[in-house]
Amino acid sequence: MKKYGGAHRVKKVTGLSQISIDLKPNRSVSDVFINQKMDLTNLSKYIEKKKKAGENVTYFHAFLAAIGKTVYNRPKLNYFVANRHIWEHEKIVLSFVAKVSFDDHSEEMMVMVPIEKNDTIYTIGEKVVKKVESFRNRRKDGVAKEGANSAIDVLGKLPNIIRVPIVGIFKWCDKKGILPASLSKDNLYYSTMIVSNLGSIGCGAIFHNITDFGNSSSLLTMGEIKDEEVIIDGKKEVRKICEWGMNFDERTADGYYFAKSANLLQYLLDNPEELEKPASEKIELKEIR
Repeated sequence: MKKYGGAHRVKKVTGLSQISIDLKPNRSVSDVFINQKMDLTNLSKYIEKKKKAGENVTYFHAFLAAIGKTVYNRPKLNYFVANRHIWEHEKIVLSFVAKVSFDDHSEEMMVMVPIEKNDTIYTIGEKVVKKVESFRNRRKDGVAKEGANSAIDVLGKLPNIIRVPIVGIFKWCDKKGILPASLSKDNLYYSTMIVSNLGSIGCGAIFHNITDFGNSSSLLTMGEIKDEEVIIDGKKEVRKICEWGMNFDERTADGYYFAKSANLLQYLLDNPEELEKPASEKIELKEIR
């Protein structure tokens, strides 16, 4: 069993950060929201070029690669607060929910994608495809779920008189950082960041609250990609624009840090070739406006 699903405590914390944790001990009331329109014009051209070359590169693969690279360059995005202390995940893991098929009654499953130091848009894309296809094939073949996905199915079917106290015990274990590995495995609430590509289902970006359970302190949603007229250097241009809704725990960093992280993310989407380089490769922030 690893403390908080695998994390180490951050020792150097400012007095202001510590006091903010004391004043707002819960993650659910420490939400800050950033609404930003991301310009995907260059990324759109890049993906079209890759598709013509027969390469399987999607927007979602690019989003995950850009987010992973941003976290490597902005390590406080990998922080979370637990038991009134700041901790850092030992790994960078992005999570999302996958459906067996796109219909109202389709089964869902939590998917975790670890972003390794040498990962690129290609290796990350391969991981996503492999995990989602494996999940869908296993469910079609009737293979039982594992980890948190299995536990949720079992717990959810129990009567209230049994389920509620059990969930209470799990929440207490989570708060103390001693939740069994079987419940944190494949649990999106135990990841660096939860990601939801709502544009894939024709929906706009939303702000989705982060929860007190688990140790995920940020959540990003992406809306539909639309043509939008913008003014650049005094001239009208039609660009590919996608609205992003970003939620962060303000106790882990200040607004300037989050805003600069969003600018770095835009830089990577403007320069998608950077996503072909190792995720951990550093980018000089002076390049970012």
